[in-house]
Amino acid sequence: MDRIGPATALVRRLKGAVGLCKVGNQLFTAEGPRVVSKIASLGLGVFLDLKFHDIPNTVAHGVASAARLPGVRLVTLHTTGGLAMMRAARQAAYEFAGDTKKRPRLLGVTILTSMDESTLAEVGLAGPPAARGVELAKLAQKAGLDGVVASAHEVRLIREACGAGFLIVVPGIRPAESSTDDQARVATPAQAISAGADYLVVGRPITASKDPRKAALAISKEIASVS
Repeated sequence: MDRIGPATALVRRLKGAVGLCKVGNQLFTAEGPRVVSKIASLGLGVFLDLKFHDIPNTVAHGVASAARLPGVRLVTLHTTGGLAMMRAARQAAYEFAGDTKKRPRLLGVTILTSMDESTLAEVGLAGPPAARGVELAKLAQKAGLDGVVASAHEVRLIREACGAGFLIVVPGIRPAESSTDDQARVATPAQAISAGADYLVVGRPITASKDPRKAALAISKEIASVS
């Protein structure tokens, strides 16, 4: 089943209405690096959201491979992989690019927006998501990552802990009239930007819309109203 065709058709419709195009595990697993190259050839930067999580050496090689792909501007890895893993990823990105302007920015995923306090407890992380998210963000900063992916509910606390130059990318974005789907901790675009987010990740409210471009432009308008 060809997924590049539908993906690139959507990219063409959204060009000029969004800042970056996210390529996640589903699309990358189905089509591999060629889908990244195809999207980059259409003039959009790529947010490569593969959430690397493995031993340091394996993640370092994965990040190095991601950095070689055209158009990749953001790459994710799990902060719960630990300090050594994140430092190995950072070193791999710098060794590949040399000039920091040419390398992708590395983002540590803190607490998934599908997880609440009860699901965190199931995997041995006791306490409220906000507290855990801030601690993981501080660990990512200590490792030298450029920023984190975090819920809008943690943005203000992370900004206070990590400072103005630390990127905060917020998923789980749902316009007021949208379904929350499988997300536990969501926010509207305006709420996330007001909290201090640098980038918003918007999936189904755009991709599942009858008019994806119109949906994307409406979200951009909401962002502009508070930024």
